[in-house]
Amino acid sequence: MLENKTILITGGSGSFGKAFTEKVLRDCNPKKIIIYSRDEYKQFKMKELFIEKFGKEKASKLRFFIGDVRDLPRLQLALKDVDYVVHAAALKQVPACEYNPAEAIKTNIGGAQNVIDACLNSNVKKVVALSTDKAVNPINLYGGTKLVSDKLFISANAYCGSRDLSFSIVRYGNVAGSRGSVIPFFQNLIEQGVENLPITDVNMTRFWMILDKAVNLVLLTLEKSRGGETFVYKNPSFNIVDLAAAMAPDKKIDVVGIREGEKIHECMITTSDSYNTYDYGDYYVIYPNFEWYSFDKHFIEGGKKVQPQFEYTSGNNADFLSVEDLKNEISKMKIEY
Repeated sequence: MLENKTILITGGSGSFGKAFTEKVLRDCNPKKIIIYSRDEYKQFKMKELFIEKFGKEKASKLRFFIGDVRDLPRLQLALKDVDYVVHAAALKQVPACEYNPAEAIKTNIGGAQNVIDACLNSNVKKVVALSTDKAVNPINLYGGTKLVSDKLFISANAYCGSRDLSFSIVRYGNVAGSRGSVIPFFQNLIEQGVENLPITDVNMTRFWMILDKAVNLVLLTLEKSRGGETFVYKNPSFNIVDLAAAMAPDKKIDVVGIREGEKIHECMITTSDSYNTYDYGDYYVIYPNFEWYSFDKHFIEGGKKVQPQFEYTSGNNADFLSVEDLKNEISKMKIEY
């Protein structure tokens, strides 16, 4: 569906944007991919990387557009002749958002509304916005801003009228091995030669999500979505103690206590969402429940409704990675520092 199409990625010079761009450029033959982001140095390095990987001719399909999602006129200019938008731009670091709440609100909420307004006033056909487990029952400001962002994108479908335009959400947790996550944190400490690895809570679990699956989830959503859905991939879980054992079996753990704004288990689907959630085998879809939303019109065939009070968390997951599984997975990944 991306053949000869133009795609714009907000926050496109980040980890997700680079992985998504590589996949689309390699497999989908797009007309153009617009990288919309604020950091000119990241854009410069990304351009160099893709010329090295694909050659100048194929890399010439990339356009590097410096801009901020807070800047509506700049977004409107960037969206000229764009077919699809992937909204990945956000302030994501929990402590930074706690200390700079007004800035998080401007980017994560105001920026989301700007993307919506710009798309409603252009010829864009589909918009997919990246969400996070932290938007589910949020306990920190980052999660709160992403919850509002999700609501804005879902409700934007009410304003499309007869236009061929839809807005959908993808939700996933921390990407394993990504910058700022627990794996590079542990690896740094191991390389420093520390005797103990700090563990916040021995019961803590997380979903195992790799970057390739995050990219595939967005591509799936672009293909399947009809507007208003939240797509959630099924992923295995792991226990943080098992991760420490997989990375440093010779080291002891030091329980330091849960940090502010942190949860014991990640939650992707709440019991309240269960009444509108359908199982599609490899993924779930949560449908909205509004008077203006036509379920019959937007329902994706093949789904089976989950049981009432169903909840999908990293703690109650039926699929857990063992220590050996984790060792194998970590050996295959590129860890970002």
